Amino acid sequence: MSDQRPAQRPAPRPGPRWGHTSPRRREISDGYRRRATLLTQLALTLGGVMAVAAVISLVLVSQADADTDGGSGAYGYLALFLWFGILAAAPVLVAVAVPAAVMARRVRLDEAAGTGG
Repeated sequence: MSDQRPAQRPAPRPGPRWGHTSPRRREISDGYRRRATLLTQLALTLGGVMAVAAVISLVLVSQADADTDGGSGAYGYLALFLWFGILAAAPVLVAVAVPAAVMARRVRLDEAAGTGG
């Protein structure tokens, strides 16, 4: 056995250790709620416009296909133009809808917790 005494350990401090605290709930402001509502409405509007454009393009394709004279061939090109517009708007819809869903979920959870403003 050794004649040395064991090293003294520091006394434990009350409370949680640094870096191990539970996160505090951040209060959601009215501006955040307005932006969440605005983004949600914008995503729904953009999705609706894209759906209407898809239906119109199908009608234009059927009109262009039904005409055998060749007089309404421009309808097919209009439908093609609408499809390109839909393809161009799809990333914008995703870029608006994902943050809108996240923000709306945070607002909904805040209201469910009873800390809503």
